[in-house]
Amino acid sequence: MCGITGFLHFDKERKADTNKLKSMTDIIKHRGPDREGFYINENIGIGHRRLSIIDLNTGDQPMFSDDKGIVIVLNGEVYNYIELRDELKKLGYKFKTTSDTEVVLKAYEEWGYNCQNKFNGMWAFAIWDNSKNELFISRDRIGEKPLHYTIFENSFIFGSEMKSLFSYGVPKNHDLSLLEIYLVLTNIPEPYSFYKNIFKLKAGHYLIVKNNKVNEFQYWDLPEIDESNMLKDKEYVYSEFDLLFRDAVKIRMRSDVPYGAFLSGGLDSSSIVSVMSDISRFPVNTFTIGFPEKDFDESKLALDVAGKFNTFHHIGTVLPGNFDEIIAKIAFHYDEPFGDSSAIPTGYVSKFAKGKVKMVLTGDGGDEVLSGYNSFVGIKIALSYQLLPLIFQKGIPKFISLFKYLSKGRVRLKLNKIESISKTASLPFDKRIIQKIPYTDYNYIKKLVSNISGIYSIEDYFSEIMSKCPYNDEFYKLMYLNFKFNLPNDYLVKVDRMSMANSLEARMPFLDYRLIELMVKVDKNVKMQGWERKSVLRKTIGKTLPDSLFKAPKKGFGIPLREWFKKDSFGNKINTNLNEIKTILDKNTVDIIVNENNKGLKDNGNFIWSLMMLNRMI
Repeated sequence: MCGITGFLHFDKERKADTNKLKSMTDIIKHRGPDREGFYINENIGIGHRRLSIIDLNTGDQPMFSDDKGIVIVLNGEVYNYIELRDELKKLGYKFKTTSDTEVVLKAYEEWGYNCQNKFNGMWAFAIWDNSKNELFISRDRIGEKPLHYTIFENSFIFGSEMKSLFSYGVPKNHDLSLLEIYLVLTNIPEPYSFYKNIFKLKAGHYLIVKNNKVNEFQYWDLPEIDESNMLKDKEYVYSEFDLLFRDAVKIRMRSDVPYGAFLSGGLDSSSIVSVMSDISRFPVNTFTIGFPEKDFDESKLALDVAGKFNTFHHIGTVLPGNFDEIIAKIAFHYDEPFGDSSAIPTGYVSKFAKGKVKMVLTGDGGDEVLSGYNSFVGIKIALSYQLLPLIFQKGIPKFISLFKYLSKGRVRLKLNKIESISKTASLPFDKRIIQKIPYTDYNYIKKLVSNISGIYSIEDYFSEIMSKCPYNDEFYKLMYLNFKFNLPNDYLVKVDRMSMANSLEARMPFLDYRLIELMVKVDKNVKMQGWERKSVLRKTIGKTLPDSLFKAPKKGFGIPLREWFKKDSFGNKINTNLNEIKTILDKNTVDIIVNENNKGLKDNGNFIWSLMMLNRMI
């Protein structure tokens, strides 16, 4: 795991500035505190920061081909590097190191751009081919590793994080047209960024920079499916899933440094710990973060798993602590507004684990691969709701709305959720999803941006995304949306920035592309048998897990912001951290949202956090 950066001047007479390249590389030292490396050749400069995980002694970068004509910098890991190295040796290639980086380099020499399809891993790499006078930049299939780029002052500039571009001198010109999208989604989705003319390379894509032009190509996508002929043979699916999942965990345990696992107490991370314990000769280090608030705490479930598999278990607790410091740190590492508050516990558990290990396996991606979110249950509920007589469809929301005003506390908040479900269940898929995603009332968001001109609406963005969706069934549409939006723009960004902020490598077995390509083709009624989420996992690895996990309700990796923000000690913090956006967004609506949360009328905690993060970037 590392950080990469660099630039290519289109004017060949313009020499690369060593000091500028070093500044761009130093600013992402947290991504690779172990080593630094640079390549300068006339008009091109490439920098690298290394976090040593494999081949500690000879794996430094940039790395060169035997004739020095090709140079590579790599961020990430290619887990099947041992198998690929053996294949390349049979083709006559000789190796000087035992690193995966050299395997990527020689794979490019042998297969060119097609080498990307040979790799099983997470990566963003840049290859400069001097004979072609060409820069080849690739990002992994799912988007685990980031890559940002721009064209500025007749130069192509790139980096793992946008702060490298800013260090070069690229200006921070805010693109306010994306504010509605941010407020609904809590992030700025690829290929866009919060800054004009700065872009994110899309997952499964690569760039060729040559002859003063930048061309983008796609090398991978979700496999095509026949919705009328999905995989329905349960025993076949169970067998294939079990085999691939175990191998995905096994190859991600390849490491020359101490490693462990994040253990939340959910099915996904617990399944990974189960398989790791089967493979490892020693007890696995597991790390859990708990909360004083019971609604958010799964540490007891994690303890059940740790006991079952005899792990070296470490438990920490998330407290409000120095809130200003938390906001400042997250703002620094994300470079743009990022409103997913689970970045906070992810940062805590990463820092906690870094004290013991240098690499961890995580359960991220399980909900996408297994179609395990509650929203998939919501799809079934919506279809059933739409079969009700129209009088009931209209009457149920009114009844709930009346009843909730007689309730208080948690009961009222739960009724808010039920009311939201009943109000949107009869809507078409697109409208239903758009209104369900935000952490506050959808209409509030429209009011917040009502005074901003040139807004790119969430409806237009969603239409753009779904116009490329090849699926018809709403279950598979939601699956597509999770892979194409949730993962690369939210969850993977969250884990990458917070793990790298603490110089910790995070690996995700569920995102092995072989598992994805299998499960995309599995029939929805095999994935979710009746109302049972993650049926395939439950019927395979799940058989090894403690019974207590199956009785517990699903909890996201959230944080009790609602309760934190209601405390008197947070009053001034909220006001201070919302001052700037009140000059841009509708001030009255901001105040309504805060007041509703403080009075316990609605849970707007996560949305207030999104506003605070936006405030830091304005």
